[in-house]
Amino acid sequence: MLEIGLYGLGRMGGNMARRLARAGIQVRALNRSFEVTQKLAAEESNVTPCKTAAEMLQNLSAPRIVWLMLPAGEATEAAIDELSGLLQPGDLLVDGANGFYQEAMRRAELLAGKGLNFADVGVSGGVWGLANGYCLMAGGSASDIARLKPYLQALAPTPETGWLHAGPAGAGHFTKMVHNGIEYGMMQALAEGFALMSAKQEFELDIAAIAELWRHSSVVRSWLLDLSADFLKNDQKLEGIAPVVADSGEGRWTALESINLGVPTPVMTLALMSRFASQGKGDFANQMLAMMRQGFGGHAVQK
Repeated sequence: MLEIGLYGLGRMGGNMARRLARAGIQVRALNRSFEVTQKLAAEESNVTPCKTAAEMLQNLSAPRIVWLMLPAGEATEAAIDELSGLLQPGDLLVDGANGFYQEAMRRAELLAGKGLNFADVGVSGGVWGLANGYCLMAGGSASDIARLKPYLQALAPTPETGWLHAGPAGAGHFTKMVHNGIEYGMMQALAEGFALMSAKQEFELDIAAIAELWRHSSVVRSWLLDLSADFLKNDQKLEGIAPVVADSGEGRWTALESINLGVPTPVMTLALMSRFASQGKGDFANQMLAMMRQGFGGHAVQK
């Protein structure tokens, strides 16, 4: 019988628990809110709700596998600290958050000193992963990934596709970091192209129809284009949407890594800068520009 502990039932974690359970895997589920855990267990017969980390581990047979799907940073660090005192030698801890790859390397070394195994898995697929499967980039030893293989196969689109042993500990999160950097660039290019077409008012372009057109045999066809075509069908103006785009730590880490390695990544880095600008972080610089223009050329400043 396959069983796994899954800690963190947010948008990704909850659907991953569902996909694992529907594949016949026994999921011992834990979440900060026990109400969420109970609701999931009521939906899925192969999910056992647990109130504490200790209870989750008690419901797993040794050697145990515990998969974390918590926000990167303090939440994941706190959970690893707690679990490292409860797990036993031979147990495997998996970090599925969008964490920094160097943190994964540090954690692997730290846990190895306690006889505990560690793997980092970058997970892509968003809210569509439950139906379509997830793309999984796993970092860790060959033996640890072999233990994870049935779970990776259950989460992936098919047992043969959508998952990869990327390399040693840290490689999973590093690969996912670069993946997200590429995602930034692709999204930015599509957004700028549609903005350009929307601004060419004399042609009265139907950008929803163009998005649908490009989905078929065009070299720019992609899932991101599919999603764009879907929402443009209902609203081409997007007037009710604030022009603010958040950025994750992964985009920043990708830009910093390119500097450290001396590898030019202008598209990904500029896409990150555009997100900063959308958050108002370029406002002071623009105010400076306006005042400089006024100073040397007497140009009017808008108040």
